[in-house]
Order: sequence, then structure tokens, then C-alpha cells
Amino acid sequence: MMNNIKIKNKEIRKLEEIYNYDKLTNEDQVKLEEVVKRHPMRIPKYYYNLIDWDDETDPIKKLSVPHILELNASGDYDTSGESTNTKFPGLQHKYSTTALVLSTNVCFMYCRHCFRKRMVGYSREEIMTRMKHTVDYVKSHKEVNNVLITGGDAFTMSNKMIEKYLVNLSEIEHLDFIRFGTRSLVVRPERVYKDHELLKLLEKYNKLKEIIIVTQFNHPKEITEEAKLAINALKEVGCTIRNQAVLLKGINNEPDTLALLLNKLTSVGIHPYYVFQCRPVKFVTHFQVSLSKGIEIIEEAKKKLNGISKAFRYIMSHPRGKIEIFSKTKKDFIFKFHQNKYPEDANKVFIRTIDENANWLDEDLELIEK
Repeated sequence: MMNNIKIKNKEIRKLEEIYNYDKLTNEDQVKLEEVVKRHPMRIPKYYYNLIDWDDETDPIKKLSVPHILELNASGDYDTSGESTNTKFPGLQHKYSTTALVLSTNVCFMYCRHCFRKRMVGYSREEIMTRMKHTVDYVKSHKEVNNVLITGGDAFTMSNKMIEKYLVNLSEIEHLDFIRFGTRSLVVRPERVYKDHELLKLLEKYNKLKEIIIVTQFNHPKEITEEAKLAINALKEVGCTIRNQAVLLKGINNEPDTLALLLNKLTSVGIHPYYVFQCRPVKFVTHFQVSLSKGIEIIEEAKKKLNGISKAFRYIMSHPRGKIEIFSKTKKDFIFKFHQNKYPEDANKVFIRTIDENANWLDEDLELIEK
């Protein structure tokens, strides 16, 4: 069922624009107002129109429409230690070969599971305003062989700003490739397939440095015909596309759903890269699946995948690094460092006794090596 309220703009920002909002109790309306006051709502009309309002469990609605479960303040705003890896406002350097640029705090949609909720609608203190400092930093750190330009959503920047990044970064010899983090393919695909100027820029600079688009499809319903237009447009100008999904309760935590998502991605030319364990971010923990259940979901889904679609890693983005959630025995979880902040953790395999309710590893991680 479509929303029967006429949407004047290209996006939904007000609670009263949501279908059936007036049917909610006054108490629930007050609670939702508290939610959006803290973490604003922004839903592109395109994505909003994918919601099936007859389905109470619709995943598109859960991903985009505020819920009173977001009042649960358990968790932490910075679960991966981003603040400790910030070299100056807007640039993080956690892994030796990668520089991460927070180019903007703006997104086309404010996803309800976002791990950077602390940035949305707040000051730009953490946001890059000094591109020269970024370029100088990368130039002076020869170990950096790639840059990830993200945010926010990198494609909310103007084409002029995107080109400035490409002009400066493509001149750095020790960079092998440049990545852009964007969900525009998922939530506002017209930003890509209708913007010929953007596509020409990407085609031009892709000849100088490989450009990789990192996106996030979390449910098969998001892979629409319009999304495919954006995907094909990027492929036609030579860009590689990789997907980083998040394992989310009520969205893709059924093996059949996850398998369908990953197989559909490969069928349209997107390579699954990571499936992330949902972080214990404040006001997001209702999306978390336990580690034990997550391992079972991943292993069951992989039975239905081809060699390309099962090439992803099930990952926890921990303050000490990207930790692969490898498997479990009858007694223990098995983990391995995929990327590490500290040299002594490189490639380390370790175990933890199974806790069926655990959904994360402590920050002060005591490794039990195997």
C-alpha cells in the first residue's frame, strides 16, 4: 500500500508525512518526536515508496522510519575507536595502508542502524574542511596505498568537490586506488544514473587511479530496476562496486534472505566484500544478532551461495581492528584478525568461550590464543 499523503518534496523529513502516523497514540507520537529530535529522519521519496505498508515487518520501513526502540540508550556512540584514530578533524588513520576521509556529515537517508549517528545533524567538528591537510598527510605517509572517501555519504558532495578530491589524490604515486563510500545506489540511485557529469568525472579519473565504489545493500528488496540503472552506469565507466552489508535483526537475519541478497548482488555485478556484525551503537542495539546466532546464519546462508557470492568475510569492526568471526566449536568462538591496528595482532587467531547472549567483544580484549 502506498502512502496516501502527497509528498511535496523529494524526501520525507517530518513524522506527520509518514503513512498512518495519525493513527498512532499520542504517547507513541511523543516518543517518536524524542527519537527524531536526537537523530533526524531523512528518507528519499524513491526509497520511501519501496515500503509495503501492509507488511508490519517490512524491512525497508525498519531501515528508514524511526522506531520507539531507538529510545534504548544502551551501547556506545564510538564502538570502533574512531576518535582515537583521528589525526585531525576529518581524517582517520587506523590501518597502515588506508586513510579514511570523512568528507561530509550529510547522507541522502539517515539509516536507523547507522553507526555514525553521533555525526548526523550535529556540528562539523569531525568533518574534513581542510583538503590540503588531507592531501599533505597522505603524501607524507608512503605506507598509505589507498584512500576511502566517506562520511556521511561521499556522493552528497557536489561534483566540483568530488573532482577536487580526485584531482589531488590521483596525483599521488603511492596510491593504488581511491574508494568512495556511498549508499546512493540503494537509497537515491538517480544521483548516479542521471548525473552524466558525475559519470564523466569518474570515467576520467578512473583512467588515472582505479576508483572503487563501496556501497551497502542490506536486503534483496533494495536491488530494484532503478538501482540496477545506477549499478550499470558505474560499471560502464569502469568503476568496480563492492558491497558491505550489515547483519541486522528483522532485516536479513534469515539464511534464505541473506543468501538471496548476496546472490542477487553478484548477479548484477557487485562483489560482496564484508558482512558486518551490527555494532552496539547507542539507540541501535535492537538490530543486533548474537555472535552465536550470527555464525549459524552465515554458515547456513553460505550453503546456498556460489564461489563469488560467498567470498565475503563476516567481520566485527573492533577498536583493535577488523576481526573475522570465523566459526565456533561446541565450546568456543573462533576469531582471526583480518586487519589490525597494532602490529602484534597481525593475523592472530584466538578463541573465546561461547556466550550465547554475547554480541560483541570487550574493548579490553584479552586474547586466548589457539
